[in-house]
Order: sequence, then structure tokens, then C-alpha cells
Amino acid sequence: MLDLKELRENVDQVIELLNRRGDDFSYLKEVVALDEKRREIIQTVESTKAKRNDISKKIGQYKREKKDPQPLFDEIAQIGQGVKTLEKELEDIEQEIQHHLMMTPNVPHPDIPVGKDESDNEIIKTEGEPTTFDFEPLAHWDLAQSLDIIDFDRATKVAGSRFAVYKGLGARLERVLIQFMSDLHAHEHGYTEILPPYLVNEASMTATGQLPKFKEDAFQIRDERGFYLNPTAEVPTINLHRDEILDAKEIPISYTAFTTAFRKEAGSAGRDTRGIIRQHQFNKVELIKFTKPEDSYNALDEMLTHSEKVLKLLKLPYRVVNLCTGDLGFSMRKTYDIEVWLPSYNTYREIGSISNAEAYQARRGNIKFKRDAKSKPEFVHTLNGSGLAVGRTVVAIMENYQQADGTIKIPDVLVPYMKTDIIK
Repeated sequence: MLDLKELRENVDQVIELLNRRGDDFSYLKEVVALDEKRREIIQTVESTKAKRNDISKKIGQYKREKKDPQPLFDEIAQIGQGVKTLEKELEDIEQEIQHHLMMTPNVPHPDIPVGKDESDNEIIKTEGEPTTFDFEPLAHWDLAQSLDIIDFDRATKVAGSRFAVYKGLGARLERVLIQFMSDLHAHEHGYTEILPPYLVNEASMTATGQLPKFKEDAFQIRDERGFYLNPTAEVPTINLHRDEILDAKEIPISYTAFTTAFRKEAGSAGRDTRGIIRQHQFNKVELIKFTKPEDSYNALDEMLTHSEKVLKLLKLPYRVVNLCTGDLGFSMRKTYDIEVWLPSYNTYREIGSISNAEAYQARRGNIKFKRDAKSKPEFVHTLNGSGLAVGRTVVAIMENYQQADGTIKIPDVLVPYMKTDIIK
């Protein structure tokens, strides 16, 4: 959520940066005007209550002087009714301000590329050369069928489109990658490993920015408790510290969380309908950090190297891109995407994102820290990153490690986990 104080003081600059996302945010000037009216009403309510208190003090004096206090009671009642009217107006204004702030995305970092969509993203670096073959390579869905390691037809029968049933060494590869990634981030990179709930409540979805704007992309449980299926481990993990004031000595806090994620993929009809690139249910290993404001961009760069390490160990070609304003996620101020080379697409495809939300999510979730006992609480900065998307890593291994005889070689680093060096 935007900082209302900053919006009040720099509304034109905030609007200019937000407009780089490709929309019109001039309505924020109305929010500033509403905030001014809100503060005027608060002052009026306070002064009116003070007047009512002064009148109340006269009641005892009137009684001692044998004067009729009824006029005072009438005046107090009239003032009270006026206060109620003002407080109702104040409540309506505050709700309107809150609605606008909740529906407004984070302000893009001023240094990121200005652009319309992914075609305007900035390539930061490329690691490895695109895989070449001396035979006609197959797409991962064809490999999955010929090796009988992913069953799409039965998944459709059991659930519907955009689901998959992993089988045999396909199931093992998915499971092994989860363990490999979690081990790497916990043991080598120093993250605390957690397994959060798969169901989250409305407050959690709101704090990280999924609600209210993106409700149509979430799976909601139909009962009175208002649960949602977790759309990404970012949601439960960020909310571990919702409504908390952390000790500065605890920060940075680093978590690695494995979850199965669930998304409706609203608006993606016709895109990636074959294979497991875009599923309603997928596994993911996530990286989360809570930092002091002055440390968050160093943490962002560090998290990027941690995510890259997965692909380096798997010896998969990839590149890193700096997202432009038009491709930036709702809650994020700056994001790096890691894109892996997929031969079937003859291009790079996203396999992970590493983002800095700065104080945007912390303000929505009321997550603060104190530098010392005498300091005022400040909002932390929250960061999240993929460490990585497991299904897309399976795809990358299948397509880049396929052999001329239709088998798939296992990356050396996974052989001890897989107990085999080939899928055949």
C-alpha cells in the first residue's frame, strides 16, 4: 500500500512514476483531496468534543448555583449529534481512501526500464549458450508421453485441463528437485526452511496484494471461513509476521518455503495449453526476506545469485532480465526475471522472479521493526523470489538434456538424489 504521507507530499511525482505502468493514476489527486478533507474533519471533531467537555464541566456549576442545567444538556445532545454525523462522514472518507490505496499498485523504481510489456524488458546478462542438437529435439509433452512419465489425459479426467499426473521417474524428478532446491537454500544460502499452510485467509491475501484487485485469479474455498488456496508461498510466508514489531537484531529474516501453488490463470486462455508450463496447480520453492530499508537492494541482488545458483548447478542456459514498468507485478517496485532456455519454444521462458516490494506489503500487513528500545517502529522491506518454479525446471531438464535415442540424461548434481543417471 502506498504511503499516504508521501503521496500527500509528492503526488505529482508518484502519479508520474505510476503512469509508467501504462495506466492513468491521476485519481490519486482526488485521494489527496479526500485526505485533506479527512484531516479537517478530524480537527473539527476534536474541537467540537473539547467544546462539549467544557459545557459538561458547567453542569455542576449550574446545579450549585441552582440554575436549570437543561439548556446545557440540550446543547450537549445537539453537539453529540453533530459529532456522530461528522464521524460517519469521516468513516466513509477513510473507507474510500483505503479502497483507492488497496487498488493502487506499488510505485515503480525510477531506475527500471519504461516499457509496455515483456518485449521492453532489459537483458542484464546471459549464462551459457542455447542448447543445440544433432537430431530433431522433442517438446517436453512429447517426451513425457513417449517415456510415460507425465499423464495429461488422465489428469484431465481426474481434475480438468491445466493439470498433470507425474509418473515413475517423472514424479521422482519433481520430488527430487524440491529437495535439491530446499537443501541448497537452507544449507548453503542460510535460509530457514518452513512448510507453510496451503490455505490462507483473506487478511493474508490482502497483505501481499492479491486482494482485492486480483480476486478473480484466486481459488476460494466455498465455506464461511473465507479461505483461499495458496497462490504462491509468498502469501503465507510474508504473513508469518503480519501485525508484528520485530527486533532489529532479528533482521534480516530469511525463509525458504516449499508449497504447492494454485492459480486460475485468468486471462491466459489459449496460452501454453500444452505441457506443464502454465498449470492450475504447481510446485515451487520460494525465497522470502525481511530487511531494514537500507539493506533491501543488496538483499535483492543476493537473492538473485541464490536463484541463479540452482540453474548453474543444473548446467542449464539462462538469462536475467530487468522487468520494465509495464511488466512489473502489482506489489513490486523492482523485479528481476530469470529465464531458462527451452528448445521447444526456441526462446527463453521465465522460471523465476526475484522482487523487492520495499515497504508496500509491510504497510498492508503492518509489519514493522524497532532499531532499539527508544526508537519508533518502522516498516520493514519485504522481498520474495523463486528458488525455483519446480515444474518449469522439470521442463528445462527434459528438453535440454534429451538424447537422440529419446532418453533424458539426469544432471550430474541430481544423480545422487535420483539414484539413476537417465530416464528411459
